Amino acid sequence: MRDAFYPLTLPLTVGPGSISIAITLGANEPRRLKANLLALLVAVIGCAIVAVTIYLSYAFADRLGAVIGPTGINVMIKLSAFLLVCIGVQILWNGASRLLIALPTLKP
Repeated sequence: MRDAFYPLTLPLTVGPGSISIAITLGANEPRRLKANLLALLVAVIGCAIVAVTIYLSYAFADRLGAVIGPTGINVMIKLSAFLLVCIGVQILWNGASRLLIALPTLKP
């Protein structure tokens, strides 16, 4: 039970990945009213999907871990780590590109 719990639920619910995604989504929000309403609706739908996924992962972690097996759990751990690296690279790319665009306009 303990081995099935960690890789199936923890990367979804806590950690630097979830914090960085929240910051990135907040920093890249649209600035128009219609786009804001659409972004808010999409964010609510996305949160609901994530909440259902987390609930199902918590509720059926032991059964899911038994079905997937140790190799499947290991694969899920590596995939979640890869996704977090991809998110980190995207955040770095967004920040660096905005910084490089803003540098020519920053004159003393």
